[in-house]
Amino acid sequence: MDFYFRQFEHRKPPPPLPHSPAIEAIWQFLIVIALILGANYIRWRWMHSLNMDALWFAIPLGVAETFAYVGLVLFAFNLWRTGDYPMRPPPATIGDCADNPGEEHRRIVIDIFITTYNEEEELVRLSIQDAKAVRYPHPIDVRIHVLDDGRRQLMREVAEQEGVNYITRASNIGFKAGNLRNAMEHTSGDFIVICDADTRLFPTYLEHTLGYFRDHDVAWVQTPQWFYDIPDGETLDHYLQRKAGGAGRWAGIAVQKLVGPVRVGDDPFVSDPQMFYDVLMRRRNPANASFCCGAGSIHRREAVMQAALRAFANTVGRHVEKHTADVADPELQRDLGDAMRTQMVLETEFTPYKFHVSEDIYTSIVLHNDEARRWKSVLHPQVESRMLSPQDLLSWAIQRFKYAGGTLDIFFRDNPLFRGRMTWAQRTMYLSTFWSYFGCLWNIVFIAAPIIYLFTGVAPLAAYSTAFYLHSLPFLIATELAFMFGMWGVKAWEGKASYLSFFSINFRALWTVLKGEKIKFPVTPKERQEGNFLELVIPQIIVVALTAAGVLYGCFRVFGLGESDQLQSLIVNAAWGLNNILVMLPMIRAATWRPSDDGEGEAQGQLQGAA
Repeated sequence: MDFYFRQFEHRKPPPPLPHSPAIEAIWQFLIVIALILGANYIRWRWMHSLNMDALWFAIPLGVAETFAYVGLVLFAFNLWRTGDYPMRPPPATIGDCADNPGEEHRRIVIDIFITTYNEEEELVRLSIQDAKAVRYPHPIDVRIHVLDDGRRQLMREVAEQEGVNYITRASNIGFKAGNLRNAMEHTSGDFIVICDADTRLFPTYLEHTLGYFRDHDVAWVQTPQWFYDIPDGETLDHYLQRKAGGAGRWAGIAVQKLVGPVRVGDDPFVSDPQMFYDVLMRRRNPANASFCCGAGSIHRREAVMQAALRAFANTVGRHVEKHTADVADPELQRDLGDAMRTQMVLETEFTPYKFHVSEDIYTSIVLHNDEARRWKSVLHPQVESRMLSPQDLLSWAIQRFKYAGGTLDIFFRDNPLFRGRMTWAQRTMYLSTFWSYFGCLWNIVFIAAPIIYLFTGVAPLAAYSTAFYLHSLPFLIATELAFMFGMWGVKAWEGKASYLSFFSINFRALWTVLKGEKIKFPVTPKERQEGNFLELVIPQIIVVALTAAGVLYGCFRVFGLGESDQLQSLIVNAAWGLNNILVMLPMIRAATWRPSDDGEGEAQGQLQGAA
């Protein structure tokens, strides 16, 4: 089968960002300055700048700024320093990476799980073939298993043709987590590699990751996910030439002379995960707080099973204790407890991977919180596999909703921040993750604030005076400079813009959880969906329309109605509003994005495979 991504097979992943102690020191110096200036700005906002005649407006904005500053502190803590685990030589036997008395010289056994549900069988065949090509410098037993929750005869035949094991089950309980649990019951490898249907391992995968397990406390290693089919797009001058002819081309050339190369249509959904893995997750290594992200990770079976058994026992124990605590007779209490414990063991699901839409981070929390063992996690900085990116906004939106809803569901229903054995640094890292998804609440305020002013003339500040600029501008400039060095080597603006622009998806996820509805396991569409998806970006379109109309009306008030005393306020809020418009436009454009006709990014009718 001639898949669209064949044209990208030649691509090589970017190397890990080089660590520069000098740049890191500059980042740390600047972010400390920015946080001090930010704290002073927040102090001034609450003590001296609130518009007392419009507290209904001033207080929500002040609260939003305060919560955003807390998020900035957490984000700065996350990015504070890079601390990669040193790579160690690949272990030769199980004795090098586990305490197995009597088996010290036994070969290491690896189970490679390829999970699938309804993906094209030939796509899965490619993942199987790449898994079979994984090499290792010592004798090793690699067992490849196709975990088919679709129960397809064709998928079974592909597995048989490729000489790998085929595992299925009668029901889809627990979805992917249940699929993994079922596979663990039918396998016995020392280590488990988790792959999605489109995860194509590089030959170096095992020889670059197994060495970390020489430390017997390492529970899992996550490798960066790399989407190798992200479109290159086209230069601004070529794009404008197609839209406006020669004049457009010269305009595009002029813009690029001023700001540097600009490409239109590259990564239309801001799906490149480099900043997430190479910056955010990698810098959680010093706190032992990088979490599992599913595909591309390798797990020590012992760790997963021990933590699951302990969590299982604790669940049963808490239930029994709760229902026997009021029984006064010790003998009766013991007998009742034994009977309830037996019944609970029979009725409670044993879940090595938590049955949850975010089973990866949930399982990470269980292991980091293990009361009897200080399990470690590792983010290996080098890309060791390739995957396919979302090819339409619907697929992208489903992914984002699952990430947000699953994480928020954990926060409200099984919050790890105030229990277990995690260190304060680990708790802070997880808090940073949770906090980021609450950002939709204050982002809504930041989006609405300039619109409210532009239409009403009511400002949240007592005045946009010299004091405002003296407190705000140094803070903003220092923050931008700090993150320029803190994210040195990656494109940061797109990530910051998308964080603001998908406020509606995060808010919907938050509202779903608060209503008590269970976050479901929607399967990401595996084919490019036809049509446009403007209905998905209606909130963003409304923001753009209201802000643009507000700027026009604000100009009319100042210049048409003679409210010249409002000019300074108009300039500040118009600039604020125009920034919000620029942030929303890429997501709106993504709703109508199509692969180009010349084949670049062509995905029509084919699989995108994002799980």
